[in-house]
Amino acid sequence: MSELVSVRCKGVIFDMDGTLVDSTQVVELAWGSWAVRHKIPVEDVLSFSHGRPTIATLEHFLPGRDHSEELDELSRFEETQTEGILAVPGAAEVLHTLQKQNYPWAIVTSAWRKLAEIRVIAAGLPLPKVIVPIDEIRNGKPDPEGFLHAAEQLGVVPEECIVFEDTRPGIEAGLSAGMQVVGLLTTYSAQNLRHRPLIGDFRDVAIRREGEFLKIELSDQSQRSGERDQKQIGRSSPAETA
Repeated sequence: MSELVSVRCKGVIFDMDGTLVDSTQVVELAWGSWAVRHKIPVEDVLSFSHGRPTIATLEHFLPGRDHSEELDELSRFEETQTEGILAVPGAAEVLHTLQKQNYPWAIVTSAWRKLAEIRVIAAGLPLPKVIVPIDEIRNGKPDPEGFLHAAEQLGVVPEECIVFEDTRPGIEAGLSAGMQVVGLLTTYSAQNLRHRPLIGDFRDVAIRREGEFLKIELSDQSQRSGERDQKQIGRSSPAETA
């Protein structure tokens, strides 16, 4: 069951993994290998890590250690693994519409810049002029710093931005930034996201200009609370764990 929801904005900000990019295969390989090596249940690691920077996950499961070597190892692995990386359905069409009409848009990700660019290109998506990666801010999601920084670079006030996110930490970051937020059911169920509106993917989105604003029409899937529990698109990347 869905209903049509319309929102207006002047700038659009996207999360990357699980939102624009389906990196499930790489994510599960990276975190799965790490979890097995440390004898930690893989599902526990995947469940916790999504929506958080890599270092937060490492410190959560192995507190008080020097994680620099494992961070480097995870980084090298992810930068060389592009097989199986795909665009989330409908994402390419939405981004091309934004670019064609010269609408302001950005990506805010917990991946570092190099990896973000590798993944977006591997998915066949265009790169925005504004990317805010984890290595260029101090505080990752659920802190709003990344979204506020993106809005500043776009020249759009936060309350006139709309955020697309697939995790609860990302949703919280967008809300804390004072932005409108749309959740995606690509990774977690509606029950886990605890937010409205929600879309299945970008096939539920239509964008057009309405004066100085963008009018975004959404097929809200908020009632589908039990249908897509933990589908695992883009889940818990050691890089873009948000």
